[in-house]
Amino acid sequence: MSFFSGLFGDANQRYINKVQPLVEKINSLEKGFERFSDRELKGKTDEFKKRFEKGESLDDLLPESFAAIREAAKRTLNQRHFNVQLIGGIVLHQGKIAEMKTGEGKTLTSTLAVYLNALSGQGVHVITVNDYLSRRDTVWMGQIYNALGLTVGCINHDSSFIYDPTHVEKDHLRDIEGSFKVFHEFLRPVTRREAYEADITYGTNNEFGFDYLRDNMAYELRQMSQAKGHNFAIVDEVDSILIDEARTPLIISAPDTESGELYKIFARVVPNFREGEDYNVDEKLKAVTITDAGIDKVEKMLNLQNIYDHAGMRYVHHLEQALRAYVLFKKDRDYVVKNGEIIIVDEFTGRLMPGRRWSEGLHQAVEAKEGVKIEKESKTLATITFQNYFRMYKKLAGMTGTAATSSEEFHKVYNLDVIIVPTNKPMIRENLTDRIYKTVNAKWKAVVEEIKERHFKGQPVLVGTVSIEKNELLSAMLKREGIPHNVLNAKNHESEGQMHAQAGKLGQVTVATNMAGRGVDILLGGNPPSPESAEKVKELGGLHVIGTERHEARRIDNQLRGRSGRQGDPGSSQFFISLDDDVIRIFGGERIKNMMETFGFPEDQPLEHGLVSRAIEQAQTKIEGHHFDARRYVLEFDNVMNKHRETIYNLRREALLSDSLKEKILGYFNEFYQEENTTERYEEKEKEAGFENMRKLERFVLLRVIDELWVDHLEAMDYLRNSVNLRAYGQRDPLVEYRIEGQGMFEQLLKSIKYQVVNMIFKVGIAPSVSQPQPVAVKNSQEKEIGRNDPCWCGSGKKYKKCHGK
Repeated sequence: MSFFSGLFGDANQRYINKVQPLVEKINSLEKGFERFSDRELKGKTDEFKKRFEKGESLDDLLPESFAAIREAAKRTLNQRHFNVQLIGGIVLHQGKIAEMKTGEGKTLTSTLAVYLNALSGQGVHVITVNDYLSRRDTVWMGQIYNALGLTVGCINHDSSFIYDPTHVEKDHLRDIEGSFKVFHEFLRPVTRREAYEADITYGTNNEFGFDYLRDNMAYELRQMSQAKGHNFAIVDEVDSILIDEARTPLIISAPDTESGELYKIFARVVPNFREGEDYNVDEKLKAVTITDAGIDKVEKMLNLQNIYDHAGMRYVHHLEQALRAYVLFKKDRDYVVKNGEIIIVDEFTGRLMPGRRWSEGLHQAVEAKEGVKIEKESKTLATITFQNYFRMYKKLAGMTGTAATSSEEFHKVYNLDVIIVPTNKPMIRENLTDRIYKTVNAKWKAVVEEIKERHFKGQPVLVGTVSIEKNELLSAMLKREGIPHNVLNAKNHESEGQMHAQAGKLGQVTVATNMAGRGVDILLGGNPPSPESAEKVKELGGLHVIGTERHEARRIDNQLRGRSGRQGDPGSSQFFISLDDDVIRIFGGERIKNMMETFGFPEDQPLEHGLVSRAIEQAQTKIEGHHFDARRYVLEFDNVMNKHRETIYNLRREALLSDSLKEKILGYFNEFYQEENTTERYEEKEKEAGFENMRKLERFVLLRVIDELWVDHLEAMDYLRNSVNLRAYGQRDPLVEYRIEGQGMFEQLLKSIKYQVVNMIFKVGIAPSVSQPQPVAVKNSQEKEIGRNDPCWCGSGKKYKKCHGK
């Protein structure tokens, strides 16, 4: 690569050089914008909007709009966009990914592209990784947009807000602490639709996705929240959202009537199994398979002749899920038990994920294993992957500190190019060579010693762990050594912003899971910083970051390193690794282990060599490639479903937006019946019901039929997907088989919709209300269930127990 870079020049640098004249143009406007009064500055927004309406493009408006937002930031936030932030803003406006190192001010950078694109009046969505950050950024950046006359909305899991600028008494404090503290006084509760109707809307990827699915289950236009559609989105921490979470689909479901007794039975059976004898584990694939001996053991224990014949394979399904729950899913690593519930822990961020459930009965199997209440299995009502949701936007952009290692996936899946934005000041952080120990115990002892040594010098230390379990283990060891420290994990993340902001204080020790790497800026000397403390910390070498294990993705490691050395500050980072760590053990640890034993390394003596670190990074590259293939495979299957989804949702939208569906329904009649008096019968029905009521009836019947048959189609396609994999044994491509059979099933679905509408339209009377209750949104088969006495999700007006809950 270096040869070609030398020959043709670096493509990234060519891009930076190309946009430099734009940066100079923005800078040349700065003096002129400084002379505007606040009122004149605010008036520029209306001027830009009028020019856009008259035919000027957003590119034409870019220099002046960037100069306006920079001036507004100086007056409200007391922060001025650096030249590199202007470059970042141009990258985002052009629909690319800006890779900006930690501390370079991504949140402020985004305001440039957000403001410019909001001038179109079609809405801008800013996607954050959690509700806390969406509220923080609405309050923190809201003052800038408000100074220019734009409105800002915020959607959270159970609430939505609009930015309210009236609390001026808190303004000064917000400017100091706004980077880590949410000032709720500036958030006024509103309806979800009002939050979306704002010029700019902040929220998490889950909420945007679920609102889209809910909108496509609405029975009236007023129930739809995403009124402006999908114009432009900027995804913060884009690698976390578009890559790490890409394999997890968004699912809205309702409870099915499956009994939980079988889960309890098999939860008692699987602890009697022995690995290697009754089952085998493939740690690379995270899969577990039952052997013939294991099947024989179950049949004896349950007194069954043939488990595969019994209850139509249900027993085998429950057995497999119980075994997966017992062997692969560990408490305080993959989930926690809180208030009698199983709550999933995000493997990438370490956060608790309330509301998410594993699908296909796995969550129930974990509940049975831990002895908590088993919730019912669910029936999917609507589903979409993040990949297909975000590809609906007319323009998509993203920002993160770590995108370059995944640039191929961003380009192939989302057609997004990655541009590495230069740092404002040179990076001087020292990345020390990995220390590799023979055993886990030796590694943890060395980590504690390193923390102790640096803490007594007064140097702040941030330690990253890969799970809650290991976080608490290290915390217990530090307590025994008498080292005061803060623990940040998904069990107490409510206060994480404030605690993290202080991780750069003199002598501070912070132990955190992977969430340490996302959305939080650590200033040397604390936040707000004291100049004397900051100087003292710099003399001691700045913030030292310790990684206690390599992650499967290099991006996550780089994100942790990036906590240190922001804005040209001194800092250092080092990873402590043992040969028993998962990434090393599964992907090539034997060679290193043999070498250490050959040379007679003592247990407590580390191996420090660049060759070993490079070997680990090669293993990580292989794992990343494996995960990319898995995500691409999921996407190829979901692309088939996406075509079906688009067609069905377009039909639903047409039914909601159309003044009359009479011609469409009469067209359906003509496909099935050649009766001459169809139109006459229809008009008689219309006369009997009344013109307005007939229009409501048409809409209700078509939407009701679509929804009922669509739910069945989702289930049928899920069964098809599981069954086609077996056809690979017959030398047939599962994806091709899925496409062909899925297309046949979809054509039958469309035919069934028309046929049922034709058969129902003359039989249905006018109900008092046809409004559609809102089902519960979930991630990966959430079952926060619809109560048996609640109105049924289908809009029939009946109670759930007397309709789909029978």
